[in-house]
Amino acid sequence: MTQLLTILRRLTCSTLMNLNAAAKNLIRLSRAQRKANIPLKEEGWECEMEKKDQFAMRPWGLRSRFNFILALFLALIIILAIFVTTKDGSWPDSLKPVFKSSAENCDLFSGRWVYDNSTYPLYSEKGCKFMSDQSACEKFGRTNLKHQNWRWQPHGCNLPRFNATRLLERLRDKRMAFVGDSLNRNQWISMICLLGATIPDPSKTMETNGFRMSFRVKEFNATVDFYWTPLLVESNSDDPVHHRIPDRIVRAQSIEKHARHWTDADILVFNSYLWWRRDTMKVLWGSFEDQDGIYKEIEARRAYELVLKTWSEWLEFHVDQRRTQMFFMSMSPTHFWGEEWGIPSEQNCYNETEPITKDGHRGNGSDADMMRIVEETIRGLGDRGVSVQILNITQLSEYRKDGHPSIYRKQWEPLTKEQLENPSSFADCIHWCLPGVPDVWNELLYAYIFSK
Repeated sequence: MTQLLTILRRLTCSTLMNLNAAAKNLIRLSRAQRKANIPLKEEGWECEMEKKDQFAMRPWGLRSRFNFILALFLALIIILAIFVTTKDGSWPDSLKPVFKSSAENCDLFSGRWVYDNSTYPLYSEKGCKFMSDQSACEKFGRTNLKHQNWRWQPHGCNLPRFNATRLLERLRDKRMAFVGDSLNRNQWISMICLLGATIPDPSKTMETNGFRMSFRVKEFNATVDFYWTPLLVESNSDDPVHHRIPDRIVRAQSIEKHARHWTDADILVFNSYLWWRRDTMKVLWGSFEDQDGIYKEIEARRAYELVLKTWSEWLEFHVDQRRTQMFFMSMSPTHFWGEEWGIPSEQNCYNETEPITKDGHRGNGSDADMMRIVEETIRGLGDRGVSVQILNITQLSEYRKDGHPSIYRKQWEPLTKEQLENPSSFADCIHWCLPGVPDVWNELLYAYIFSK
């Protein structure tokens, strides 16, 4: 607003100067013509412009020209008055951008959590037809539901409120695909809960087909998929159910098995982080069926680099930049070590009900070096003309030690007596309850989808 007022003031000053100069020139011209006894041609002038086809401007009288300049000046004054008298001195609602850019000193990823039990949560757990048992904390016994009522408030601007109908209109006859691990599935469940909250049950369907789960809204012919590929490329952990394999192996240069299923999506949302949190990883050159394949155990970060190189090259040559928006979610933090927020080290997210309030808190579960690998890869893509937006969810999620399922989720295996005596020992401090933190990830995604 300040910049606009400055521009208008300059325009106004410029107009006044031009008006003054024009009046003086007209007076000098009139005097000169009178001295030379040259009649004014109908008290006017002619202007010819030599272009491909010449044309003459209609003769304007001295008075007409003066009136035109005066009218222009008055129009600028009226425009200035409209903006000055707009409510709060801000943009009219119809002209407001989706969000202010970082160039205007507003970073959507930097802010604080504000308790808001009047507008949050954005949907109910029971009201989400396709809620996952991994995220249904209330269903599995959580009684303190305060974690649902926190709103992310960026410093200096507001996060646009999620509008399901608007996003479904954007997705009409299109497909959005979440590609990655169980945290990406956590975000996908959040997205279909957000979209499904406004859609009657007969209009929404779910289909599971191996690696892919598809949520479809018939009225809009819109599809929102989740595609299970925790390491982005082909691996021995690709089975969507039986993937808990301690000796993980990746084919670092083999992505087509997965990528051919999501290449034609209109919006792609990737993640891959948690499954790389180990010292080493086995890399296979060859196929899993090939007895002559070469296996090499290398440092996990180096393997991550190789895989992201394969991923980036696939995007460069197989994804249509003119139609597809692409996003990469930064790492989702864990809360396994209570000493990070001032409680005994043997405790974790179990029984936590409040966010961390220390500004800039960063736990040991987030690996900055791995995110630098992502940033460098995506920067290289940008240099080659391929746009992928990183959504930095890490810092805002670091504060939410209260947002994990802890013990309030379906247990896939029977609990032992020792576990039951010590609930912290089996608390899930990785994934997130819904409604909860991933809803904010999707609000950020929503803002960036509409920023283009």
